[in-house]
Amino acid sequence: MTAHPTDPIGIFDSGVGGLSIAAAIRSTLSAEHLLYYADTARFPYGSRSEAEVRDLAVAAAGLLIERGTKLVVVACNTASSAALAALRARYPVPFVGVVPGVKPGAQGRPSARVAVLATQATFASTVFNDLVAQFGRGAAIRNRVCPELVALVEAGEVASPRVERLLHRYIDPLVAEGIDTLVLGCTHYAFMRPAIERVAGAGVRVIDTADAVARQVQRVLAERALTNPGPGEGGVSFQSSGDLRAFLAVVERLWPESIKVAP
Repeated sequence: MTAHPTDPIGIFDSGVGGLSIAAAIRSTLSAEHLLYYADTARFPYGSRSEAEVRDLAVAAAGLLIERGTKLVVVACNTASSAALAALRARYPVPFVGVVPGVKPGAQGRPSARVAVLATQATFASTVFNDLVAQFGRGAAIRNRVCPELVALVEAGEVASPRVERLLHRYIDPLVAEGIDTLVLGCTHYAFMRPAIERVAGAGVRVIDTADAVARQVQRVLAERALTNPGPGEGGVSFQSSGDLRAFLAVVERLWPESIKVAP
């Protein structure tokens, strides 16, 4: 089936984390229609094996492609690291993935002191280790797994005393080691960015790749003549593999617009 500029962009994640990517795409490409799929029945991806995540990503992407999406965004660092190559080999639509911002954090700065917050599955992936080998030469890079943060974001809790305590537990030792850059290697963490910046302090640069992903989506659509010309503003529809009502209740807390359930 031939894609058309007015077809939607598909976006998937294991939960609400990918909404941070969807919001950036919405800001950059306001005429585009977005279809967001949350695989909440299989949440979380970050504690699963690479093979499991790859299979789940193939299934999620297939669902979005069946719905007529012209491009699919893998809005999850874990799924992108595990499955992006397999998705591109299996399906004819273009894919845009998400990887931790090691390149902007460390490239060209051999004395850089960078900490990456991500899931264990992301850190174990070949993609992540290739990023470090290619762009982190000479830099001191620390990996920090923060599993409790993802669960809090999934519950819609992104600013609370509990969040602050956890962030201090994870980030204070890194600051004490003298880091100058903190990379948010999980799309969920973007919703805690204000709190993360407060805890890390003014001397630490915080990197989130959502805007870069949105620009890449813009480039891929333009290259394939698939940009929606409008007129008017596109919409966003939501779908979930799990309890849709519970998922939408969290979306309402994190998403700045009125929400629509995908038919």
